[in-house]
Amino acid sequence: MAPAASTGSVKLDAVKQQVLAKDPSAPQGAALYARFAFAGALCCSITHGGLTPVDVVKTRIQLDPATYNRGLIGGFKQIIAKEGAGAVWTGFGPTAAGYFLQGAFKFGGYEFFKQKSIDLLGYETAQKNRTAVYLASAGCAEFFADIALCPLEATRIRLVSEPTFANGLIGGFSKILKTEGVGAFYSGFGPILFKQVPYTMSKFVVYEKVSELIYRSVDKSKASDGLQTVINLGSGLMAGFAAALVSQPADTMLSKINKTKGLPGEGTTSRLIKIAKELGLRGSYAGVGARLFMVGTLTAGQFAIYGDIKKAIGATGGVEIAA
Repeated sequence: MAPAASTGSVKLDAVKQQVLAKDPSAPQGAALYARFAFAGALCCSITHGGLTPVDVVKTRIQLDPATYNRGLIGGFKQIIAKEGAGAVWTGFGPTAAGYFLQGAFKFGGYEFFKQKSIDLLGYETAQKNRTAVYLASAGCAEFFADIALCPLEATRIRLVSEPTFANGLIGGFSKILKTEGVGAFYSGFGPILFKQVPYTMSKFVVYEKVSELIYRSVDKSKASDGLQTVINLGSGLMAGFAAALVSQPADTMLSKINKTKGLPGEGTTSRLIKIAKELGLRGSYAGVGARLFMVGTLTAGQFAIYGDIKKAIGATGGVEIAA
């Protein structure tokens, strides 16, 4: 095999050569990032799809807190009693499909932008400023992920808020496109960025920091696969709690703006300002209990599944900058 091109950093070149020496057949370049993207797509689709019932209750609490005022468990009972058990799975299709796309861009993009930051700054500088690298990489990745997610998230919220709107993903997507146009899918793009970018930045930086703290006491090279999965779960749980709290106000606004069409001539910015005034600080945290449970659980699951899938498909060639 031909030697890899120099990165301009002696230390980074040495790290890459060690990876290649351990497994000369390990994927590199586009093949590696495609594996990161696939692992990210699966972990997000599985976790978000599986937690659709919690998301349905959380969305109902946000959109109609006067009716759904009995908390997470009480919300489940209300929906099932009124609409049947199948109602809590409303929006499963757009949730699974949307987060498959979003997960590919989010995790694959995070690894890509992190590597590009290391190449740009140099390994030593990137390691010294790794928190900034984590934040910038996560923010850039999430921007592109949200372009893919937004139309499907708009469809999901419409199906959950109006159960009789359409029958499933294709019907709901087609109806919005036909009656309201492409712009309707992106009416929530501002709040989804406002929600998802801080969410993802918090998620990745807290995960990286908690993992780094744990691995100061545990030798990662000697840790069993099972122990590494447990560490991923624990780090992901802490990351999920932090991300949920940071992004909750924008999540509530996103649910509100996608519930109904705006008034004629009313722009997205003016709608957001009006919704923010109506909600207030307390209203913007409606459903936070359900969302803490949901986001903590799914983020823990995501990082555990992501780590295990990466190992299974040989996506282990990324360069780490943790101390």
